[in-house]
Amino acid sequence: MKLPQLDTDRFTAEEGLRIIVQVPDLRAQEVVDAVLAVCTLKYGDYYSVTFRTEPGTQQFRSLGSGRNAATEDVLEVPCVELSFFLPDDGTTAVEVLKAVYATHPYEEPVVFVQPCVRTLHIRGMDEDNPNRFWNRAPEEWVPDAQK
Repeated sequence: MKLPQLDTDRFTAEEGLRIIVQVPDLRAQEVVDAVLAVCTLKYGDYYSVTFRTEPGTQQFRSLGSGRNAATEDVLEVPCVELSFFLPDDGTTAVEVLKAVYATHPYEEPVVFVQPCVRTLHIRGMDEDNPNRFWNRAPEEWVPDAQK
């Protein structure tokens, strides 16, 4: 599927990759730190931009052909999903994925790589927008450093 031209006077569009990694909750920050050692994860005017879900349940049954013994029952592990955008640069993507594999505690990490398009605002468009956090009373979700 070919996407239509998305550039406007309000935002631009950039092609790249969306990386999604399922990882045990307690090891998620280690994976993020390893990725950041390779790539700044810049998103417009911000660095270190990642998304982490609340813990959910990953389930699996070991076939016994890897390091783990075969299991008859399905096993469950509390995991989160990390996602982030990478520029359309194969070299960076390979290095980031190597960092994920080197840091991830699993023998077979669950990693998805999807082509995607992200939008980036055009700076200066929202100075008077009443919906922007800087034009409103501070809300609970706004970090203290931004108030």
